[in-house]
Amino acid sequence: MLPEVKRILDGEFPGIDIRLSSDYSPVLAKALMRRRLDAAFMRPEENMGDLASKRVRTDPLIFVFPSDHRLASQKTVAPEAVVNETFYLPSKSAPAVRRAVLEYFSRAGIDLKPDHEVHNVVHAISMITSTRGVMLLPAYTKRYLPKTITTRPVQGEVPTLDLILAYHKANNSPMLKLLLSKVGKLVGAPRRRLLEPHIGSFQANQRWVLLQVLSKNIRDEPSRMIVLRQDMRAKPIPLC
Repeated sequence: MLPEVKRILDGEFPGIDIRLSSDYSPVLAKALMRRRLDAAFMRPEENMGDLASKRVRTDPLIFVFPSDHRLASQKTVAPEAVVNETFYLPSKSAPAVRRAVLEYFSRAGIDLKPDHEVHNVVHAISMITSTRGVMLLPAYTKRYLPKTITTRPVQGEVPTLDLILAYHKANNSPMLKLLLSKVGKLVGAPRRRLLEPHIGSFQANQRWVLLQVLSKNIRDEPSRMIVLRQDMRAKPIPLC
């Protein structure tokens, strides 16, 4: 997604310098509300306050468990099938994923009793491997799993999570307006595990990406900061 963002920004604002960093969705929302950032690719928060957003895409959730687990013999997994399994819930550091999981099992009429909570993908891999547990995670996590862990689609109603481009309602940044007008192109942009080197220096295992766009004689615009989400590894990889 970020290569396409850079192409869009370069086309209108040539010479911009993009620098990358990372953070969790709730932190990004607070930064947007305080006008410290122009925009963020993130999950919807329950209280968006003065923030507005455009939906970029919808990600399905999938069941994750050891490759030799009994559920691996099934093409799809029903929520009832995990009732007696060791089940792990995303922690409050990933509120959108946690909420989606809890609401899904509630709609299915299942009183979920998770054994523990996990804070990131690395933690999830460790717990699933060591205890033969089961989780319901966003489909993007599939690309980070070792061969000892597999996934299956949800049977019936599939729980989903929206990815949004969020921004402050009072923000009139020309770069933000440009991104908002090109959201459709971002939806169709290819997903890449790593970003090309020419886009900017960054740690290859970051997932939440902070683009600091430094204007260089662009209509005397002040320096802007734009936060964008890219499906890349993080240290640790957030469950967002």
